[in-house]
Amino acid sequence: MPEQAAPARRVTIVDVARHAGVSTTAVSKVLRHAYGASPQMQARVRAAIDELGYRPSAAARGMRGQTYTIGVMLPDIRNPFFADVLDGVTDQLGGTDYQMMMAPCCNDEAAEARVTDAMIDHSMDGLILIAPLSSRTHLNGIARTVPTVVIGRHGHSPRYDTVTDDDFTGAGLVVAHLAGLGHRRIAHIDHLETDPVRLTEMPNALRADGYRHAMRAHGLGAEIDVASTTYTQEGGYLGARLLLDRRRRPTAIFAGADIVAMGVLDAMTEAGLSAPGDISVAGYDNTTFAAFGPISLTTVDQAGRQIGANAARLLLDRIADRERPAAQIKLSPSLVTRRTTAPPAD
Repeated sequence: MPEQAAPARRVTIVDVARHAGVSTTAVSKVLRHAYGASPQMQARVRAAIDELGYRPSAAARGMRGQTYTIGVMLPDIRNPFFADVLDGVTDQLGGTDYQMMMAPCCNDEAAEARVTDAMIDHSMDGLILIAPLSSRTHLNGIARTVPTVVIGRHGHSPRYDTVTDDDFTGAGLVVAHLAGLGHRRIAHIDHLETDPVRLTEMPNALRADGYRHAMRAHGLGAEIDVASTTYTQEGGYLGARLLLDRRRRPTAIFAGADIVAMGVLDAMTEAGLSAPGDISVAGYDNTTFAAFGPISLTTVDQAGRQIGANAARLLLDRIADRERPAAQIKLSPSLVTRRTTAPPAD
């Protein structure tokens, strides 16, 4: 029987020190960007690391108090808007030793807690939580344990930083655009929210409030029509089916997210309708596919990449200084007008 080759031994910090002709303390200083490592020493150590293919042990780093990993929890891996956020996080971490670890979750507080607990158990240096469902008490508990930034929750806390879009204003931009085109029967598809605290904090709830407020401001309070489903393509499809079955169907539909708008367009095509010929459709997020020529979706740009970059910057700042005051960043949305909206056919 042929003799099996022994598995390759992991390169250690001792190997790097010998190869570079320096002490292990010097290598450690370079890896930690600590004071006392001259440019010449850094160059020798970095060259040795590259030549030997050395990779620091995350477990060993964790025992010393830092793993240089950041966990990002997102609620739905299918929603392309979150890819923009992740791009922003990656951009901000470029040039640092930090690596992003992504964990998709679901619309379930218990499952969300399992994900965040696992990230903490793996000694990640910080967490970015995108539109988490957890209670504010639970989020504060996470932030007490590990530096945390929350994206998409409008509630403030002294323990964690937040980055949000002005969702209320963004919804108003859509209604103003559609009303300006002459639409009166403007319907909205939102994400069903029943928790009283989350009704004041979640982006879907703020967009629904912004829609209602804008409809009243334009004298269209009697035309308010909301179909509550989910912020998914299926939710958009089901919501559109409900709206299309109305005795007086809407002439325009404001979907709470681009992914929802995709479901709306599916339902309209199935019913033999088109946008904007029969019904105008607008989304929210300005995802990559919204600009795709055959779709050309009118939508709200909430600068997902900038949201992610801001979240990563705040997290690095909080890792460096756990005691600094909590920061809240709110970005101003803008309307991107494309071909799915036009004056009503009637």
